[in-house]
Amino acid sequence: MQGPNPDNPYPMAGFPQVCYLKNVVQNPQIEIGDFSYYDDPEGAENFERNVRYLFPFIGDKLVIGKFCALARGVKFIMNGGNHLLSGVSTYPFWIFGGGWENSMPPASALPFKGDTRVGNDVWIGYDALIMPGIKIGNGAIISARSVVTRDVPAYSVVGGNPAAVIKMRFAPEQIARLEALCWWDWPVDKITACLPQIIAGDIDGLAGEN
Repeated sequence: MQGPNPDNPYPMAGFPQVCYLKNVVQNPQIEIGDFSYYDDPEGAENFERNVRYLFPFIGDKLVIGKFCALARGVKFIMNGGNHLLSGVSTYPFWIFGGGWENSMPPASALPFKGDTRVGNDVWIGYDALIMPGIKIGNGAIISARSVVTRDVPAYSVVGGNPAAVIKMRFAPEQIARLEALCWWDWPVDKITACLPQIIAGDIDGLAGEN
């Protein structure tokens, strides 16, 4: 068996609230890997509305890896939502015209935290909020309604506001082995054959298949 077709926007027949995102996202500043899905009964195909303040003139990207599971209401705040912090006021006078446009500071003065990157095999829970420039490691879990303000280690479980590490999913040596295996990059037929080990958490068995 070769598994489901990653090019099918709606892989679950009769259940359109689950959508493989790479097939519906149009914004070139958003990159999505195979099999990563968004679950939303109000229109999973409209995921882009959850990526806020992603402006072409800023130039940042949202990059999401393969096999990620995004629950309803997950939102990403991008760098376009930042305001100048060094002045007396944080109000963006220059965007409203009427002569105020002449007060626009150089782009280098505006806060910029870089691209937001979500690794592979990441589960982001209901209504979680990811702030600009965050890096989420492979295999991480973001608890529902968390506000993620700092980078998330691989294979950690984080939660809260601001989100903090609750626990690690595996021992450090196991995490190192999983990071080296990169099973999400294997051919789909090999992943299919190894599903018993993946689902059972059999890292030794999975490594033996590599």
